[in-house]
Amino acid sequence: MATLRLPIAFIVLAVSASLPLSAQTTTAQQASATVGRYCATCHSAQLHTAGMVLNPAALNSVPADAERWEKVVRKLRGGTMPPPGAPRPDAVTYDALTTYLETELDRTAAAKPNPGKLPLFHRLTGAEYKNAVRDLLALEALPKEMDYSLLLPQDNSSSGFDNIADLLFISPTAMESYLGAAEKLSRLAIGDPTAPEMVNIYRMPDEQPQGARVEELPVGTRGGLAVRSHFPLDGEYRFKVAFAGGSKVDEKLEITVDGERVHLATVSSGRGREDPDGRGRVGPGGKGPFEVSVNIKAGPRLIGVSFIERNEIRDDEVLRPRMRGYGPQLAIDTVTISGPYNAKGAGDTPSRKRIFVCRPATAAEEEPCARKIISALERRAYRRPVAASDVQTLMPFFTTGKAEGGFDMGVQRAVQRLLVSPQFLFRIERDPMGAAAGSVHPVSDLELASRLSFFIWGSIPDDQLLDLAVQKKLRAPGVLEQQVRRMLADARSSSLTTNFAEQWLYLRDIEAKRPNEILFADFDETLRAAFRKETDLFVDSVLRGNGSVLELLSANYTFVNERLAQHYGIPEIHGSEFRRVTLPAGSPRGGLLGQGSILTITSYANRTSPVNRGKWVLENLLATPPPPPPPNVPALKTEAGDTGKPLTMREAMIRHRADPVCASCHARMDPIGFAMENFDGVGRWRDHDSGNPIDASGVFPGGAKFEGMAGLKAALLQRPDQFVATIAEKLLMYGIGRNVQYFDQPLVRAIVRESARNHYTFASLVLGVVKSAPFQMREVQPAKAVNAAAR
Repeated sequence: MATLRLPIAFIVLAVSASLPLSAQTTTAQQASATVGRYCATCHSAQLHTAGMVLNPAALNSVPADAERWEKVVRKLRGGTMPPPGAPRPDAVTYDALTTYLETELDRTAAAKPNPGKLPLFHRLTGAEYKNAVRDLLALEALPKEMDYSLLLPQDNSSSGFDNIADLLFISPTAMESYLGAAEKLSRLAIGDPTAPEMVNIYRMPDEQPQGARVEELPVGTRGGLAVRSHFPLDGEYRFKVAFAGGSKVDEKLEITVDGERVHLATVSSGRGREDPDGRGRVGPGGKGPFEVSVNIKAGPRLIGVSFIERNEIRDDEVLRPRMRGYGPQLAIDTVTISGPYNAKGAGDTPSRKRIFVCRPATAAEEEPCARKIISALERRAYRRPVAASDVQTLMPFFTTGKAEGGFDMGVQRAVQRLLVSPQFLFRIERDPMGAAAGSVHPVSDLELASRLSFFIWGSIPDDQLLDLAVQKKLRAPGVLEQQVRRMLADARSSSLTTNFAEQWLYLRDIEAKRPNEILFADFDETLRAAFRKETDLFVDSVLRGNGSVLELLSANYTFVNERLAQHYGIPEIHGSEFRRVTLPAGSPRGGLLGQGSILTITSYANRTSPVNRGKWVLENLLATPPPPPPPNVPALKTEAGDTGKPLTMREAMIRHRADPVCASCHARMDPIGFAMENFDGVGRWRDHDSGNPIDASGVFPGGAKFEGMAGLKAALLQRPDQFVATIAEKLLMYGIGRNVQYFDQPLVRAIVRESARNHYTFASLVLGVVKSAPFQMREVQPAKAVNAAAR
């Protein structure tokens, strides 16, 4: 039972050490009187407003109805209860009731941790599968035709997260996708000379300017594209470059591999060519695409296709959006890379170095070497020690492949079979033999290592973590924390910061947004990509930099390139590379709420939406989502019915929420959204709406007033525990792979209290999740559920 002490002690310490004196002296009788005076009238058995009945006498036994009282706590912490206009207790009484409820709930939870229910089989998400293949086979930067979004089905999601275990099953159709992916990935990793030629077409985004240097391409070039791709074999690959626009003078077209020039050609103003090395050609009449063959070594390569920038002053037209950046210059439309032709062998790629831990010198050595290769791969793929039976399962596939194409093909067939093994595709956990259904037990060290690696890296454990788990040292004093900090310092932890944050903040929704082209003519695909990258870089900087997570709201810096800086009005930023910039004092851009990604995903195609923006803040920053809207809500009218005069957004919303049914929820959402009204539908700053000055003032349901974005951020920072609790709750959900339930709230509060002692660092929140009962323990499933999972 020693392993049970860590989560219990953690929760007890966090609860007892941080109780305010006023809360410790609040009695059930006092709490009952407060509920009776301010809550029981609306929440009586007769009215049961919002479907909730609150009996003041029940304050003597709060834990007996924990689910109900946790809902009350959330309302109280959000300041939404009592509703506006109803009698409200003074601040001391209000806080005393809230803390009394939390204390009663937390003490009971500490005495009996509840890890919740998780299935025994937890399929890897698409992102986890991609990362696991990368770390297992050293496969990165796949050819475009092998993008994982094309290879695998899309994952289902719940509460914004796609790693919820109950939703991660494999249908027969999905299994076909995994079989196809395994064949393609294993061939690419081994370098199969019998694999068909690949044809990958890279099309320039319609509105991407091509007058400036593209990030990752050599200095002195303009336009074009940079592509990271894995080439399966040493050999000849054909490049076909199609052009758009026109040019008054000859252009120099450069092709680079890993930054080194491999071809330079002159494309004339008439799109004929003068090719110095004679290896390129154009279509009939000198008007078709440019083609050239280039010898490339197998493995991951950075390919660049761009123009040498001319010395004369650049025409400003080149940088204007919605002009494709062509201006008077020639531009690249598509680049097609096909091959290999005249293949010369598999080469010495990172994948082959990872896979071939031995090379047989004689026929007699082939089978022992194959067993050694398979054993090494299975240990990491299955995340556990490998038995002889595991190796034997794959040996028939090696034997068949070897008979068809030799030793390498035998290994490829074994790898192909490994990639569809349930031991790889699923995180499998086992309950102790004979354990009673509903009982709780610690997961094994090996299971804990997998939980840890998929949480922080979104991938399989490395050798150090796996070795500690095999030796059962992972729970030794100080070891788990040391491993967490090591893993967070590793570059692979960017999977946590990016994947977690993009789902928590719904940042991926930016890809589906289509702002009106007339109203927001400045918006283009380059800006869309810049919005997303800014937020990715910013969140990664705050979280992995191990500063306070409150910087997500208050930071005085962001990350921009030239395109985004122009949109924000930040001067003296040149080039496509992103860099950190310190914002001037008083800038509204600091923190998440001033970033184009958030402002665009919370807007409609033709206007801003205070409702969407307020709802986004309530859900994702304060964890107090409003109830769903009633059916048949009429569309917002943005013009006065009698005169047809355009209304400001505030005027339109005041008319819209005149219905009492709508007013209570809008009173929570709209003021927050109004504070963000100085930003238009694509995040540009503005001072007027429909010709009238924007009123960006607001008030929280509890009565706290604020003015504009600065006031909103200040108000949010005055309640840091609520914001940090939201991050902790979302992080717990992401870390354990299930929706957070009412019985998890004491743990969330404990994590926040412990984090407060460490200045709310991201590492302290991660450690709080890792040390918790839901992360380290599991509830034994009934035999019926186990049998269903096995099928």
